[in-house]
Amino acid sequence: MPKFGHGGMGGNAAPEKAKDFGKTLKQLLSYLKDYKIAMFFVILFAIGSTVLTIIGPKILGNITTEIFNGLMRKISNSGGIDFNVINHTVLILVILYIISALCSGIQGVIMSSVSNDISYRLRNKLSKKINKLPMKFFDTKTHGEVLSIVTNDIDTLSQALNQSITSIITSIATVIGILIMMISINIPMTIAAVLIVPICMLVVSRIVKMSQKYFAMQQDYLGHINGHVEEIYGGHDIVKAFNGEDKAIEKFDKINETLYHSAWKSQFLSTMMHPIMQFVGNLGYVVISILGGYMVILKRIEVGDILSFTQYVRQFTQQINQLSQVMSTVQSAVAASERVFDFLELEEEVQVIDNALSTEGLQGNITFDHVQFGYNPDKIIIHDFNCKVKDGQKIAIVGPTGAGKTTIVKLLMRFYDLNSGRILIDGNDMTKYNRSDIRKLFGMVLQDTWLFNGTIKDNIKYGKLNASDTEVKDACHTASVDHFIRTLPDGYNMVLNEEADNISGGQKQLLTIARVILADPKILILDEATSSVDTRTEELIQKAMDKLMEGRTSFIIAHRLSTIKNADLILVMNDGDIVEQGNHEELLKKNGFYANLYNSQFEGGE
Repeated sequence: MPKFGHGGMGGNAAPEKAKDFGKTLKQLLSYLKDYKIAMFFVILFAIGSTVLTIIGPKILGNITTEIFNGLMRKISNSGGIDFNVINHTVLILVILYIISALCSGIQGVIMSSVSNDISYRLRNKLSKKINKLPMKFFDTKTHGEVLSIVTNDIDTLSQALNQSITSIITSIATVIGILIMMISINIPMTIAAVLIVPICMLVVSRIVKMSQKYFAMQQDYLGHINGHVEEIYGGHDIVKAFNGEDKAIEKFDKINETLYHSAWKSQFLSTMMHPIMQFVGNLGYVVISILGGYMVILKRIEVGDILSFTQYVRQFTQQINQLSQVMSTVQSAVAASERVFDFLELEEEVQVIDNALSTEGLQGNITFDHVQFGYNPDKIIIHDFNCKVKDGQKIAIVGPTGAGKTTIVKLLMRFYDLNSGRILIDGNDMTKYNRSDIRKLFGMVLQDTWLFNGTIKDNIKYGKLNASDTEVKDACHTASVDHFIRTLPDGYNMVLNEEADNISGGQKQLLTIARVILADPKILILDEATSSVDTRTEELIQKAMDKLMEGRTSFIIAHRLSTIKNADLILVMNDGDIVEQGNHEELLKKNGFYANLYNSQFEGGE
């Protein structure tokens, strides 16, 4: 299983490296193959912009030479400065720079379009992939890890494609072009200029090596401080209740102190890099200027060539530095791409099978035949579960925490596949149906409510997207929630926030019940459906549920045994097995496990 994680990058921190750089780069390039024409024009305009920019210093040198020669002629009374030639040359230079800017802008727009399109395609693939992955994958990964792939890694990749490719093309073309231009001016000066590069690279590598550990520490403690603030803010009421403010502040100060020192050292070393390199570069310019002056005296070059050469050297070192920075970005992008591609290559849950049976006309008879299951193969939760449920029956599943009650429901919905045994629907193995068809048969109301950021009406219609407003209101009326909704400022159009905490827990539960009522499923699953409501509301919901469950097979998971007295069959589970089964009166007469559970709750209530 690939490991998914995302470490932020800061400043000049060492780039995160891919485990298989070559393979991932090849996968990334395969996406670019779909944009051959666009990439051709990107390269064409990038090279065109670079060539025109490289010519500029040479023309400036010619202007300088013309001015110098004109002054010399004026001093010797043999002529003066030919301003017509200079004006004409300046005009050409301005036109070249305008064309260069246009080429650069066009290739930037094209590359931006390509990178955004690739990001769009990858996000779509990731979205589809998430919906096809088995539930066991999400049992082993945090939400943050998956979210980081969809957001951070895709953004890193998009920025790298948008900036790095054009930068690499431009830098390589510029370095080659500048070398050609410098050699055309003077070979000894070119050798002197090139010798500056390894000195600069040596300085950069030393500083980067020193700063790496501090940048890593900075990113690590930045994560710690973010996690601490989020944790304290999320549980602020608990911190207040237990007078934990001083302890929280003390912990924050300790983390913040470490973050401060690591950030200061990393930024100091990073800041020192530029002046040191500038100093080394300036020494190089001094050497080139002296050598250039000597060449002028020997009449091997013109005066203006010294200006041109100095500008070329400056551009040359800039491009070398830019290439090294771009390669760091490329490494980070390839590492991000590797996580994206690894995610896309994960084994998917089989959604559709050949010759699948139709669910039309199913009655809802369910048989558990020697069902065995564990979330991990070495830890079996359901050992040997056997049960026959007739259509229309109300089945209650009870037992202590960890007995396997909710797991049985997840197996019914085919969130997980069995280790062994079978679950039959109307005599046919559940695996002979498509998963989506199986899940359409069920309506679920869980203990943990789930509502999304949107209107109340849209949340209820999630159970039946094409439902009319009348159907929505009827479902809400049945769930005893219509009156509450009408008292809200915008009624059914009130927008729930992201956490849906602008209504109470009981109200959220009522809305999820209305959603299931609207979906009108053949089989109902109620997992502690009334756990978050008061006694009066519970009675109203119970009546609505009794009406809804008429003629439907229903599974009810309950801890409060008083709510399932009228169940047709009560399955008493303990340690993954059915230890007792029967109706309420039969189980009480047995005076066994169920009777002990019931009496303990009754005594607690008394």
